[in-house]
Amino acid sequence: MSISLPDMGHLRAFIGGIGYFFQGVGWVARHPRWWLFGLIPALVASVFYVFALIYLVTRSVDIAAFLTPFADGWSEGVRSGTRAVLAVVVVVAGLGLAMVTFVTVTLVIGEPFYEKLSEKVDESFGAVAESDDTPWWRALPRSIADGLITLGYVLMFTVPLFFMGFIPIVGQTVIPVLAALVSGYFLTVELTTVSLERRGMVRKERFRVLKSSRSSALGFGVAAFVAFIVPIVSVVAMPAAVAGAAVMVRTRMLPAHRAAPESSTDYSLSTERRSV
Repeated sequence: MSISLPDMGHLRAFIGGIGYFFQGVGWVARHPRWWLFGLIPALVASVFYVFALIYLVTRSVDIAAFLTPFADGWSEGVRSGTRAVLAVVVVVAGLGLAMVTFVTVTLVIGEPFYEKLSEKVDESFGAVAESDDTPWWRALPRSIADGLITLGYVLMFTVPLFFMGFIPIVGQTVIPVLAALVSGYFLTVELTTVSLERRGMVRKERFRVLKSSRSSALGFGVAAFVAFIVPIVSVVAMPAAVAGAAVMVRTRMLPAHRAAPESSTDYSLSTERRSV
């Protein structure tokens, strides 16, 4: 079976997206001061999550008992076994929710940090022609709202995938791949928001930009997803992911978006509106 040229193009773009993540790693490695700067909000968020998860683990049995008042009349063995299984499910669900929300929470906490880091990455490639000078504290409510909307989309996909993971064979083979692709794509949505918002792009415009480079966005997101699976690595890799997203937006996504016939006109009009 032969692979068509368009398929090969998507594959190259996917691999290129992975490469942008490692370009971000390389950028922060060459600028360790900015890596440490971007590490601050990730550390703050990780401390919050560690305490939240410790609380969840220590209280999981109590939570399971609260959720199963109907089991009070059951025999001791059945009641304890049911609640023990539910307690494990509660902890696993909490871990999954932590993985899904870590980037969103960290970006909200670190809005001024990552905006500055993204700006420095952009400056290393030259001046930005179009820039939104809205102060971060004014943009924060919009960022929180956008983050919650994106989180809603993520949960809409990941919650069903979580339960489908219990299906024999399929749940251990196909579902993890789908989960990585879905979670990875929305990680890219969140990580590129910093760079795209600096250019004055609202949520719908940002999604159009990602649509024009969907394969690259998937590759970048999958690389970030794999890195963020490990808690310690997720903290260390967060500045690199923001830097890599800034590089990808600057050198891949915006040129591809402007070259797309159906979007170049919309982009020009939106830029003109912001310049008036």
